[in-house]
Amino acid sequence: MASSSPRCDLLIDGPARAPLTVVLAHGAGAGMEHPFMAAVARGLADGGMRVARFEFPYMAARRVDGRKRPPDRAPVLEDAFRDAIAATKARNVVLAGKSMGARIAASLAGELGARGLICLGYPFHAPGKPVGNRADALKSMTVPTLILQGSRDAFGTRAEVSRYRLAPRVRVHYLEDGDHSLKPRKASGRTEEQNIAEAVTEALAFLGGLAR
Repeated sequence: MASSSPRCDLLIDGPARAPLTVVLAHGAGAGMEHPFMAAVARGLADGGMRVARFEFPYMAARRVDGRKRPPDRAPVLEDAFRDAIAATKARNVVLAGKSMGARIAASLAGELGARGLICLGYPFHAPGKPVGNRADALKSMTVPTLILQGSRDAFGTRAEVSRYRLAPRVRVHYLEDGDHSLKPRKASGRTEEQNIAEAVTEALAFLGGLAR
């Protein structure tokens, strides 16, 4: 069960003496308690990892007054990520994020000396606009990286991402028929729960390799 830390505004899942602490950031539209975030955190914790969830300032403010706000500017998001890492007091940290959170994690992984990086639905481009520089951080990434991407993600499909020249330390695992939240269509014969479970299994295998 997750425990909260009002002082640090973290939600912690998993054992205190885990070999790695995964600092997990949410996406642009939903906070750290969203069912997707909770399912991933529980899955990693059940696999023996410590997971620390946090919220960016605009989302924390929404929790107080219920008003929707646009995401903070990148420097504010990056500082919030740094603060969350410091609050964990962990030495062996893996950065992780959903969508926007993954993009911010990717921008910080090398600078902060992270042991690894996990991206859950990386936003390679805006839907319908497969151009831009959102993959630049991944093209020069020196930190071991796992991207868990729905095969039909509107922010970067399998066909689109296969054309990017990502760094050798970046591996992409596709979740069959998954959208940006890894959810497949009913006609695929798969379920959202299956894709999330597969993503967690892949992430635990990746983390296990980092911990050795």
